[in-house]
Amino acid sequence: MADVAPLYERIQTDLTAARRAQDKDALLVLGTLLAEMRNRELDSTAPLTDADIVDVVRKAIKRRRESQEMYQSGGRAELAAREADEATRLETYLRPAVSGDELRAAVRAAIAAGANQLGAVMGRVLPQFKGRADGSVISAIAKSELAQQ
Repeated sequence: MADVAPLYERIQTDLTAARRAQDKDALLVLGTLLAEMRNRELDSTAPLTDADIVDVVRKAIKRRRESQEMYQSGGRAELAAREADEATRLETYLRPAVSGDELRAAVRAAIAAGANQLGAVMGRVLPQFKGRADGSVISAIAKSELAQQ
């Protein structure tokens, strides 16, 4: 790892701080995240970039949100709360989310530029907000805007 991404260094620094503070919850979350990042790096031929790490973090958050929903539907509030806490902790490594108004404006611009199918709109809008907005939110906005056409 000659060129370490700044986000990778930040996560490692936070893990070290959690060890010193003996924060078991943070140790578990960050240790798991670093393991997932190392696995991703082993699968890749190049060192991880911040974009790759953001992708790993987003997937980890998604898994925790899905687990949270399953625990809630199963009546396990304490486990659901733990999953929610872990997801919130991981969200600190993402850039701030984009507002719905900004997403809607980008979708409208894509439609105005000639994209009249959901796939075409998503193809133009999704790359602009990679790592900052959830694809399902963009899709819902795109469907809404296309229905109004």
